[in-house]
Amino acid sequence: MTRAPLVLGVAGSPRRYGNSERLLEAALSGAREAGAETRLVVAADMGLGPCQGCNACSLTGECVLRDGGAAWYAALDAADGIVVASPVFFATVPSVLKVLIDRLQPYWARRYVLGKEMPRRRPGVILLVRSGGDAFGFSSAEATIRSAFNVLGIDVLGETRVEGADGPTDLGAASQPLEEAASLGRAVAEEAARRLAADR
Repeated sequence: MTRAPLVLGVAGSPRRYGNSERLLEAALSGAREAGAETRLVVAADMGLGPCQGCNACSLTGECVLRDGGAAWYAALDAADGIVVASPVFFATVPSVLKVLIDRLQPYWARRYVLGKEMPRRRPGVILLVRSGGDAFGFSSAEATIRSAFNVLGIDVLGETRVEGADGPTDLGAASQPLEEAASLGRAVAEEAARRLAADR
């Protein structure tokens, strides 16, 4: 019997329980409804320092920094699907999430420098929230997350973008974006389950 897929949710905001995390919880709830197990990683609580650009991982495929990176890598490696939720700060992702993304350098080094075989491809979803007023919109934040997903071998199934939400209650209790996020969460769980069954 195929095990239940594990869907990892990454909360990219420095503020807990705000709009992006509410979207994320809706997506993870949808994933659970579809039979998945879920796990939440909060970027601000991971205790990672920034990438030092030392390129040591290009020799070994491993990061030399001894901090929360090991837990971050373990969570990524165990996941069968990934959902990343983030507010948009100055057209891109907040620094707490960017640190997690920059620390994916060992995966990049394994793939492009060391030529190691990558893990199986997995499904993913992107959830973005911004208050509006910035002429540069969502594109840079989306590109940053998609770049990370590309290195990890994550296929993007869909994306929810919410504009005009700044206060923590701006989404409302039963808003369309929450419903969209839940639907995407179900889609990730179902696709992850399909791929696990195909790998048997």
